[in-house]
Amino acid sequence: MKYLPIFIFCCALLLTGCNDNSKVSDSVFIGGQINNPETDYVVISKENKTIDTLYLDEKNQFGKEYKDFESGIYTFKHPPESQIMYMEPGDSIAIWLNTMSFDESLNFSGDGSDKSNFLLDMFLKNQSNNDLILTYYKIEPQKFAQITDSIKEQRLLKLENLKEKNEFSDEFLEIARASIDYEFYDLRERYTFLIRKYYNSFADKIPEDFNDYREEIDFNNKELQDYYVYTNLIDDYLRSKSIEQCAQKHTDHKKCFNINTFRNIERRILLIDSLSQVNTLKNEFLDRLAAQAIIMAERKSRLDSVLNLLEKIDYSNIASARQLAEIQKNYFVGKSINGLMAENTDGVVIEYGDVINRPTITYAWSLYSPAHHRWQHSIINNLRQKYPELLFLGINIDLGEREEWLRTMETFVYDKENEYQITRRTPSKDTYRKYLNKVFFVNSEGTIVKGDMQFGSPEFEDEVIEFLNK
Repeated sequence: MKYLPIFIFCCALLLTGCNDNSKVSDSVFIGGQINNPETDYVVISKENKTIDTLYLDEKNQFGKEYKDFESGIYTFKHPPESQIMYMEPGDSIAIWLNTMSFDESLNFSGDGSDKSNFLLDMFLKNQSNNDLILTYYKIEPQKFAQITDSIKEQRLLKLENLKEKNEFSDEFLEIARASIDYEFYDLRERYTFLIRKYYNSFADKIPEDFNDYREEIDFNNKELQDYYVYTNLIDDYLRSKSIEQCAQKHTDHKKCFNINTFRNIERRILLIDSLSQVNTLKNEFLDRLAAQAIIMAERKSRLDSVLNLLEKIDYSNIASARQLAEIQKNYFVGKSINGLMAENTDGVVIEYGDVINRPTITYAWSLYSPAHHRWQHSIINNLRQKYPELLFLGINIDLGEREEWLRTMETFVYDKENEYQITRRTPSKDTYRKYLNKVFFVNSEGTIVKGDMQFGSPEFEDEVIEFLNK
């Protein structure tokens, strides 16, 4: 009951009272309170389109009634973090969260809140599955199949128990069951990839029906396009299918697992282009894959191949792809980064050449990807201890947001000595965000010697060691 005062507050904001428990209105109310806010507003969106921006008052509270909300999944965003919720006409949702632990503290209360809480619980469980995969991918396929079957049964049982206590609509039940299915599919998809890449002795033991769920994947589900479990599954499916197509044509299967090669990305682009007719969903993947192909290019011929492919499929954002390609030409192997400018935590503008005096690895991070930058810094801290001979430079790409950058480093206790924020650059923040998984291996003269590595990949540390020993 600790969230009841917040719900009462939300009801009080309505011109029409909330003291009648019956749903006599087709309107939707969204309100709540945020502890330790990062910004002074929240954003409500659906299908990547902003519906409204609500500003916090002096008590960090917000609230508004809406007359024309359709049923479905919505995104609630308090930058830099976000989460989904499910809304239907007649719902009155109070949101409470503490930004110090966004997902774990987030709570929905009020009429209709059980739907959003179920999806939130699914998200948290899905996050824990990332660790489960790393723990269990070395066990035999038959045993893993039993584990995933058991997980699915538990999720369905919980949904059935909630259904008995709530009047869930058929529309929500369809989405809830789909969320359980796609979590199950994704567990098996990721297991298949890991077994074939890292534990191939079990690959031949994978049952013939292990991946039969692929026949059930709907690549045109407009209702689920904002749902991370659904999009994660599609992403992992495209990766697996690209590798399988490669293995059918090449005897050296090991090379097929390099997901940053042009051919691998090309196969994924052609797959999603042929599989999905939901333009917003398809373009989300095309945008991501096009950017990945471009920023991993180390020479002009690859850039030309990428742009030709995008023209072939009538890619809608070809102009932005060309702009990114022009920027990437500055980051080819053999190029110097000595003249690029950044600002240190004392406010002094430097050139990279002023601080690069030994073999260096640079990595980019953003305030607006908090889980990502915590993960990045955890990996870097470990590598710094192991390889003190290397210089690791953290480059924040949130141009012009100096105070927010400094506050974030204070909050997460990041070592400020080798942290910089880009400055005096012409490309947009959105352009630099495409480099968040990109690292550059730079020699002591400031020249790029490797630029096609993806941050945090299982091979990353092996590449670091190889770089150090050159």
